Amino acid sequence: MNRAAKIVHTQKLNSNLLTYYTEMRRVRTFEDRVGELYLRGESAGSMLHLSIGEESAAVGVSSAMRDGDTFTTHHRGHGIFLARGADPNRMMSEIGGKATGYCKGKGGSMHIADMSLGHLGANAIVGGGIPAVVGAAMVAKRRGNGAVSIAFFGDGAMQQGILYESMNMAALWDLPAVFVCINNQWGMGTRIDQATKSTKLHERARVFGLNAETVDGLDVLDVAEVAARTVDEARAGMPGFLAIDCFRFYGHGRKDKSPYRSDEEEVAGRERDPVAQARKMLAETGVADAELDAIDDQVAAEMDATIDYTMRSEEPALDTMFCDVFALGQPEPEPVKTRIDRVLARE
Repeated sequence: MNRAAKIVHTQKLNSNLLTYYTEMRRVRTFEDRVGELYLRGESAGSMLHLSIGEESAAVGVSSAMRDGDTFTTHHRGHGIFLARGADPNRMMSEIGGKATGYCKGKGGSMHIADMSLGHLGANAIVGGGIPAVVGAAMVAKRRGNGAVSIAFFGDGAMQQGILYESMNMAALWDLPAVFVCINNQWGMGTRIDQATKSTKLHERARVFGLNAETVDGLDVLDVAEVAARTVDEARAGMPGFLAIDCFRFYGHGRKDKSPYRSDEEEVAGRERDPVAQARKMLAETGVADAELDAIDDQVAAEMDATIDYTMRSEEPALDTMFCDVFALGQPEPEPVKTRIDRVLARE
């Protein structure tokens, strides 16, 4: 490669990586603010699952997706949805159980959905969202619209039978589907090598006839490259599986202090930081620290605003409890108090 070609290559590399770095920083900072909302006691529900350390999976795979594609996420899916273009204010508001959230406060952290962005729903059940992708991929194939449906899940779902049924169906029918396992090494408090003898997860998918690879999540450029290849092949009717090796920086939930992990593992794991790695690579190719600091500051201000937005938002009114729960035109169930009052009035 001559000098001119190297300059062009470096500029293109920097452009892509700078975009990925910005998006990963947004995911990281949003998750930090989610943790802050929890500590304030303003989050809905008692469990929050942060994706800090997994940013390259969310951003790298999302970079291969386009308008019209659909996806499902697991309970650790904030970053994936944000990388797909979600409004962080509406996301944080949903996590806070407010009426301005994506699901008007009914979904909370683990059940966010938005059909307009192709998000078929997060799911608190391990592996619960996977089969929906098979259905969505069937629709895409019948319509011939070139769309792909992607299931995001953790390594804990690798022990769920529904995953294998779904992979088998996708392969058998040549569906435009991709199964993405974000392997953060821990399923709740069980390390991956204590849950399965075979830790080469992609080899299981190959048995079903899927294109399958494993990629190191430390480098978002590597993730984006493999994801682009896998997604493009799925659009052509060759379903795929991608395992992305990451490290979960925090415990299973925000209140889990992960006592099951040694201090040495915590230190070594946090050195595998995809956000820090991207910043290091940008610095090595000539991007100034001042430019990166400016990005960080801008992102911090954006995510600070999500807390303010959530705190200002109202909780959903009680009489909206059954709205958006039942099909249009179906009568809403009668509230218990109203039914009791009606029964007592007849006496």
